[in-house]
Amino acid sequence: MANKNDRPIFIKRIISSKKAHHGGAWKLAYADFMTAMMAFFLLMWLLSAVSPVQRQGIAEYFNMPLKNAIMGGQRTGMDSSIIDGGGRDISSPEPGTTRMSDGTRRSNRIDEQTLKDAQGELERRDQARLHDLQVKLMSAIDANPVLRQFRQQIRIDSTQQGLRIEIVDTQKRPMFALASNSVQPYMRDILREIGKALNDVPNRIVVQGHTDATQYAGGEKGYSNWELSADRANASRRELISGGMDEAKVLRVIGLASTQNLNKKDAFDPENRRISILVLNRKSEESMTRDDSSATTITSNPLNPGNATPDLGALAPARPAAK
Repeated sequence: MANKNDRPIFIKRIISSKKAHHGGAWKLAYADFMTAMMAFFLLMWLLSAVSPVQRQGIAEYFNMPLKNAIMGGQRTGMDSSIIDGGGRDISSPEPGTTRMSDGTRRSNRIDEQTLKDAQGELERRDQARLHDLQVKLMSAIDANPVLRQFRQQIRIDSTQQGLRIEIVDTQKRPMFALASNSVQPYMRDILREIGKALNDVPNRIVVQGHTDATQYAGGEKGYSNWELSADRANASRRELISGGMDEAKVLRVIGLASTQNLNKKDAFDPENRRISILVLNRKSEESMTRDDSSATTITSNPLNPGNATPDLGALAPARPAAK
């Protein structure tokens, strides 16, 4: 009988089963997401750091179709690179500049001499229009029997600002009632005839009122030559419009009192009382319009915290007797 100790010994090893592997696809997706976010924020940072001109250059570059960029075709820039396309040089702050393949920069802007020639041509055309207006006004005055007798009181000449039409007062033929802005009948006829002719040119006008040095009894404290000259200029504006002139042509109405006398030697000369109609040339009109648009209005008034409009009628003294 066999010995019990000779029986085979069995060793049972239990191996724990491992969980199935999920793979690394999510890592790739996460890496792609982080790369895209990094690229997005980098793009936003770059766009915030460049100037508007450089951003426009970037936009022009990406507007080039891929087919034209690779195979050639109409280009948006003037770079001499093998690949056509691209816009102006975005590394230059100046618009209209293209960087060539050799590193040099090329300007696409219009030549300064060409620009000057174009401006000179516009000025010559403007001057020709004003000259034609001058001839037409003089012809209209000579052809009108009513206006012909006042030919000596109407002066038309060219200035640096444009064509100046002056209607001059005389002792025998005043344009307005004494110390008033009431227009005399003959003056009304002259202004309305001029108003018709002014519509033939696109130029805008400035109406100026002038007086002599004779002052009111109250001097400059009350109603003075400043108010009188401004009122007469505005009355002349109304007559021009009544004659058929477009009201939008009036750019300014100014009262100059006796600051610009026609007779420098005699400030009391009746000829100093006049109305000036300045037909502006293109350069003067642009200058005045630019000055008006760049003006700044201050609304806060330390003397008037509520920005209330003061009663000017209560502050103004009584009007003195007419001179």
